Amino acid sequence: MTTEHIAHLPFIVGSYAAAGVVIAVLIAWVTLDFRAQRRALTELEARGLTRRSASAPAGWPMSEAKEKA
Repeated sequence: MTTEHIAHLPFIVGSYAAAGVVIAVLIAWVTLDFRAQRRALTELEARGLTRRSASAPAGWPMSEAKEKA
């Protein structure tokens, strides 16, 4: 390595470190948000609310299931 390359080394290492920190924070943020959304969905389902995308019970005709959705 020449002295020119060594002079830029702190900038390069700092850039990679900053990018790594940003990616780690984004992964943590998405993971925490996913857990919070899953917890909220579980609470809503415990209250009796269901998702529209959930399939209708086996005995329902399709027209009745669509009206309820």
